[in-house]
Amino acid sequence: MSDDLTAEILRNALCVAAEEASIVVVRSAYSTFIVEGADAAAAILDAEGRLIAHSLSTALIQCASLRSALPFVLKAYPAETMADGDVFVLNDVYQGGIHANDLLVFRPVFVEGNPAYFTGTLIHVADLSGLSAGGMASDATDIFLEGVQLPPVRIATAEGLADDLVRVLAANSRTPDKLVGDLRALIAGVNVAARRLTEIVETHTPAGLARGVEDYLAHTERRMREGLAELPAGTHRGEYRLDDGHHIRVAVTADGSGGVIVDFDGTDEQVPIPINSGFSQTHGGVMYAIRCFVDPHLPMNEGCFTPVDVRMPRGTLVHCTPPYPGGGRFGTVAAAEEAIFAALTGASEGVAASGILQAFSISGVKRPWLHMSFDLGGMGARHDRDGADATGALFGGGRNIIPQAEPIEARLPVRVEEVSLIPDSGGAGRHRGGRGTRTVIRMLEDARVDTRGDRLLRPPPGAAGGLPGRAGGYYRERADGTREPLGTKATRQPLAAGEALVVETSGGGGHGPAEREETR
Repeated sequence: MSDDLTAEILRNALCVAAEEASIVVVRSAYSTFIVEGADAAAAILDAEGRLIAHSLSTALIQCASLRSALPFVLKAYPAETMADGDVFVLNDVYQGGIHANDLLVFRPVFVEGNPAYFTGTLIHVADLSGLSAGGMASDATDIFLEGVQLPPVRIATAEGLADDLVRVLAANSRTPDKLVGDLRALIAGVNVAARRLTEIVETHTPAGLARGVEDYLAHTERRMREGLAELPAGTHRGEYRLDDGHHIRVAVTADGSGGVIVDFDGTDEQVPIPINSGFSQTHGGVMYAIRCFVDPHLPMNEGCFTPVDVRMPRGTLVHCTPPYPGGGRFGTVAAAEEAIFAALTGASEGVAASGILQAFSISGVKRPWLHMSFDLGGMGARHDRDGADATGALFGGGRNIIPQAEPIEARLPVRVEEVSLIPDSGGAGRHRGGRGTRTVIRMLEDARVDTRGDRLLRPPPGAAGGLPGRAGGYYRERADGTREPLGTKATRQPLAAGEALVVETSGGGGHGPAEREETR
């Protein structure tokens, strides 16, 4: 059997192990957002922190977070101090995490007496303290108001869970049963992946697995460099402005032979509101944007990261530092992606911006319950095709991060009255932007709502003469049918029983001068 074929067999076996871990997490979790939305990630890394394989549902920002956080785990707990069965957890945005509610769990896999690999899982748990349920407070002025902060800590050993730590976490959650259930699901996932990885080692031998991993990482890197070599050589600049008026600026330098530098020097400084991004999230956004210019079938592993040098000045919107909050990072990450697209497509072609995800949470007043969702706007049009409807997550992922109506209604005191595309919400142009969506959720009990959106005050602009998409928004619908706007970053707004939350996402920008009359 050829070395290339062996490496490909091993790559797929490792991906299947990660996929099984992700499925275990989803089917074992307690939170509706995970069970129905399947927003879970699983990965396999080596002791150097390199990304080897991941599950199909893993978004690039999740890959980047697991990859970025593992070195901090190893710094806190050197490999020689670890024991088989140890499991570690963290959520620290400054140590590779995403935000307070995203828990990252790692387990070492021992080969010949040493931790040679790590399995990792990641999900957004229902609640872990903070100003608002679900970690959605848009008025958090520092990291401590976003939720409980966890540096790398040992959460389990071969003897079982660290019950004292679990009790502390449960005491800091509005939904303790769901939190503990989600945590157990994460640990079950890394345990399953560890068993599968041990089986792969036994089948292929430690040396055979190590050799196969090196071969396919090198193969991915070669293909990545071949794709990047097609980018126009030189330095190309782009920027994007958030609704808040803050700017993300980037310079992308391609050396013409497969190396790329992405430098965010000149980006605005971090601010005491949760629009900042942790470095791992920005890195994930960069990889998403750069991969849009290479072969889409390229496997996502360390070979993709190696040719791309990402420079994120500390203390800016793209690399927040203590104690600045980072929970609302997705608007900034999406802006970084748009800036890269603008830089690499140039003034002649340009890029139409997308309506990104609009997050919100609804929580109970009289008893604890929580619904969270990410509704998606329309994608921006390209020079050769219309934008896709309701897929504007950009860096987002998951098999289906929008939970379905029936399970929501079965589990929570709400009624989903409408989920529809908004006609003509995509920007006009030779090619039209993708349409945004409208969702109407009626309260059956008194509730509170938190919103977190962008590209609502400044709708996604078109390109090359195309028009902007229709701006979305959040609204309170009274029982008599009258509507009033909520803020794009509203916090703990009351919704009485009988009232509804209306979420409208932005349409994508159009591309080229408008030449079409038909509606869409």
